[in-house]
Amino acid sequence: MNTFLRIIKDRDLRGKIGFVLGLLVFFRIAAAIPIPSIDTGRLSSFLGGNQFFGLLNIFSGGGLDNLSIIMLGVGPYITASIIMQLLTMVFPAFKALYHEEGEAGRRRFNQYARLLTVPLALIQGYGLLTLLQRQDVIDSLPIPLLMSSLLVVTAGSLLLMWLGEIISEYGIGNGISLLIFAGIVAGIPQAIRSVLFTFNTSQIPLYIGFFIVSLIIIAGVVIISEGERPIPITYAKRVRGMRMYGGVSTYLPLRVNQAGVIPIIFALSLLLFPQMIVNFLAGSGNAIVQSISSFFLALLSNLWLYGFLYFVLVFAFTYFYTAVTFDPKQISENLQKAGGFIPGIRPGRPTAEYLLYVINRTTLIGAFFLGFIAVLPLIMQGFTGTATLAIGGTALLIVVSVVLETVKQIQAHLATREYE
Repeated sequence: MNTFLRIIKDRDLRGKIGFVLGLLVFFRIAAAIPIPSIDTGRLSSFLGGNQFFGLLNIFSGGGLDNLSIIMLGVGPYITASIIMQLLTMVFPAFKALYHEEGEAGRRRFNQYARLLTVPLALIQGYGLLTLLQRQDVIDSLPIPLLMSSLLVVTAGSLLLMWLGEIISEYGIGNGISLLIFAGIVAGIPQAIRSVLFTFNTSQIPLYIGFFIVSLIIIAGVVIISEGERPIPITYAKRVRGMRMYGGVSTYLPLRVNQAGVIPIIFALSLLLFPQMIVNFLAGSGNAIVQSISSFFLALLSNLWLYGFLYFVLVFAFTYFYTAVTFDPKQISENLQKAGGFIPGIRPGRPTAEYLLYVINRTTLIGAFFLGFIAVLPLIMQGFTGTATLAIGGTALLIVVSVVLETVKQIQAHLATREYE
């Protein structure tokens, strides 16, 4: 309550929060404006039975529910950012731009990601509209209407990218994350309504148990998301002119969950994309292709096999993405240039090997955690027997991460004002 009162009294912070809320309201209004020629009944049944499009709906901020003008959401921008980060492993120029050229280099790097968003949005929009036409979710569109719809959804994706950056610059919190968060939270009333409509007094113990387990799971996600392994760093004393610098001790925080939700996204894409291809081939007129497709479709529909593959892929991608984003050699070189060292570890290559040793072991816990959270909805659904009583997955991680990050920024703002 004290923190809330301090927020109310802080005029600048009130303005930032009001600005963010206003843009989120605009975002939800845009998510309710559909493109033409949609059968909402076919659309809802199609989205309900397809996990791949369920994932796309999360990253569209709920804009795919009714094929709105922002149905692509921030997905193309996120894809472009991931591609750019992966390119740093292949091309030294991109790696130097991102890691070595400071803030100016990162601004250029982000500008390349924005430019890459445009063709990706065009490709994803065309593929999505064509797929929905073939699935009879939307009526067949003539070429002029298809092109105009494609331009509209591409512009909608670029608008959300701009809104996210405006929120980050002039508001509070990470704009892109807040847009995704708003779309997830907007679906909570519908989930509550579904539970109330199917409420049965005989299932009261089940609901109470689900509530208790949900609180424990959310607490565990917060603990692991905030978990860090501090590496002590000492800076040597240096004399420049008449002044002495350095001689202080600090620490390098290595997060337990270094990769965030990216491994879950990679794993889902790798699992669900072949499933979507098999679904297409199952309707083929060739008997051999149809039988092979039916076999693989039945294999992928096995809940236990699917859950096992999902867990293994998330575990593997956690190590892969951590290796992409965390460079022990670069950190070791930066520490050596700044006159810093880890007590008991020699600068240079021994420091890089030590950091790699530590990050591999902390990532082990983070990988198990992400794998468990990813398959948790399947486990909960198996125990409760209903899809509405399931918690976990990408949505939970995003909601918890966004809330924690926003609260930290608000607390930092309040601390700065008090310091002033």
